Amino acid sequence: MSSAFAHEPSLGDAQQSAPPERISFLVTFGADKCPEAVGDEIVVCAAQPESERYRVPESLRKTEGAPVRGGSWTSAVESLDGYARAVLPNSCSVNGSNGFTGCTQQALQAWFAERRGNSEAR
Repeated sequence: MSSAFAHEPSLGDAQQSAPPERISFLVTFGADKCPEAVGDEIVVCAAQPESERYRVPESLRKTEGAPVRGGSWTSAVESLDGYARAVLPNSCSVNGSNGFTGCTQQALQAWFAERRGNSEAR
């Protein structure tokens, strides 16, 4: 009878095709040299131009299908600060641990604004 299974490797085959102890994947930039392999180590190097040394890898710079946001990082940070402002101390909010601390300040500011408005009307 013939076997329908593929050839199963023997113990001798597994020992001969064992991977090396250590494999290193490195990226070199500019004129940097790839380090030499020691023993049965495998070293794989990818060379990139010097201008890419301190940049985010190109594959991570833009994601497929993600909307392209206009504006600067400063405007993005300011908008995120605006969202977080409601939970910060002195914000007069029920959210956050110290949101209530700004309620008195806002009441005083409203009172002063009202007082200024009435004095200008006289």
